[in-house]
Amino acid sequence: MTATPAQDPTSKSILVIGAAGRAGRTAVAEARRRGHRVTAVVRDPAAYDAPRGVEVRTGDVTDPASVRALAAGKDAVIAGVFDQSRDPAEFLPAATRALLAGAPDARLVWVGLASLLPDVGGTPVMDRAGYPQAYRSFFLTHLAALDVLRASAADWVAVSPSGDFDHTGSPVGGYAVAPGDAAALITYADHAIALVDEAVAPTASGVHLGVVAQAPARSSASMIR
Repeated sequence: MTATPAQDPTSKSILVIGAAGRAGRTAVAEARRRGHRVTAVVRDPAAYDAPRGVEVRTGDVTDPASVRALAAGKDAVIAGVFDQSRDPAEFLPAATRALLAGAPDARLVWVGLASLLPDVGGTPVMDRAGYPQAYRSFFLTHLAALDVLRASAADWVAVSPSGDFDHTGSPVGGYAVAPGDAAALITYADHAIALVDEAVAPTASGVHLGVVAQAPARSSASMIR
């Protein structure tokens, strides 16, 4: 029998939209591991294996009224959304507009796209020589969504890998903020740490952050044998 994570009086109420996706699923797990109250929004609750203690809901992220009902009383919203049945050029900007309208008082953490990050010299990763361009039109739909956020006065942050997700490596238990770098990798689990950190203890607002894998520093106490 799995024990429910202890409830801390300082825990936050977090809504994760797109909880069945890889980024959303790991964000739910990380938030629950820390004892936060989590509501997971998925298309098919029957197909979603929710961690113990997670409330599961359905809703339309492009409908402000639906978002408003889901986000009522929530401290933060983590959104990692995509719908293969809809045109992303319409879906992604519509989702950001609905999130801004439906959850105006919640901290919004948007799962961004690394291709849009500027590198150390200020050039977006997608504009670097040699960067694959087959999905450039998709990159631009994410840019349109990011532009909706940038034009608002809301408390939001976008968080993406600095380069790409590491699909085969093991989590290191931490991350560092870094500029765009196509060669940089981070696991979904370590990316989720950044998502939840920005949801519950924000370090930035109105910006797109890139993150890379970085193990937490060992304290002096931990090195005493």
